[in-house]
Amino acid sequence: VQLQASGGGLVQAGGSLRLSCAASGRTFSNYAMGWFRQAPGKEREFVAVISWSGSRTDYADSVKGRFTVSRDNAKNTVYLQMNSLKPEDTAVYYCAADRSCCDTEVSRYDYWGQGTQVTVSS
Repeated sequence: VQLQASGGGLVQAGGSLRLSCAASGRTFSNYAMGWFRQAPGKEREFVAVISWSGSRTDYADSVKGRFTVSRDNAKNTVYLQMNSLKPEDTAVYYCAADRSCCDTEVSRYDYWGQGTQVTVSS
């Protein structure tokens, strides 16, 4: 699976962004899809995951109630809607594909996109 993340940018605190991750190659609907982020000097951390059907989602505590993950299997795309953004959300955001569901550990994911930068100014 090849993954291409997009939609990052610079936004003020309290603003919103929607990230997209387009998949190609293997059957997209066979994979759970996760979002992770990595801030400078920090380890990559789990943000959200969605099952292959979209019926199950999970979020990091730090983003619950603010971020929403969704997917459109007909378009081979997964989304991350980010609302009420905070400066601490600043990071490079990565999408990843997992044959099993619904892992929160980086090491469990099989395929990764290239990342998109999100910067939240205070």
